Amino acid sequence: MAPDSSTRPRIEYVIFDMDGLLIDTESVYTQVTNEILAPHGVQMTWEIKAGLMGKVEEESVNHLFSFFPDISLTKEEYRARRTAGQQRLWPTVQSLPGVQKLIAHLSKHKIPIVVATSSRRFAFLRKSAHLHKEIFGYFGCGVEGAQEMVVCSDDVSGKTTGKPEPYIFLYAAREKLGRDVGDGEENVSSEHALERGRGLVFEDAIPGVDAGKRAGMSGATFLERVENLEMRC
Repeated sequence: MAPDSSTRPRIEYVIFDMDGLLIDTESVYTQVTNEILAPHGVQMTWEIKAGLMGKVEEESVNHLFSFFPDISLTKEEYRARRTAGQQRLWPTVQSLPGVQKLIAHLSKHKIPIVVATSSRRFAFLRKSAHLHKEIFGYFGCGVEGAQEMVVCSDDVSGKTTGKPEPYIFLYAAREKLGRDVGDGEENVSSEHALERGRGLVFEDAIPGVDAGKRAGMSGATFLERVENLEMRC
């Protein structure tokens, strides 16, 4: 359980989701998927898409296909066509407003930061390569001698089905930032709970927000108007 807001410790580290938060990838997901589904007379609505967000790939595909049990498209065909379409468009995605300013602010104040994304590693590399200078260099990407502060779904494969499970956030804090947050949601010691409360999660989707809360982080919040956030570092 997350600490009570009146007793929360000072923020000492920050964990970021990526898709739809740091970079504008959501339109690509929607465009490519609906281009594939269109010949079958169906489409992915926002309500369906909301249920996919934060899930690892297998869970995401299964959820999507549960709405269209009678289409002739196989999951394997869908994955192949989706990957090809997305890979073509990932190098065109841009950062979202205010993101660079926030990350630079945290870096200036020496607040440790890490990305925890449900994207697979190969997709992350495609999405981020053209944005090293603007965003991902702050996470060590493309910086000689620096450790990359990025956790992808590959890193936690077989250990979680994705958000709203909190595992990826706990893993990022523990393995990348060296925070003593323990593992899991049951029997959390007071020391681990305190250390979890020193972390802040930025998310854009409900499953991710719920995952941050279940991780016991000091706050899981939408980053909709980051340019107006008052940071107290």
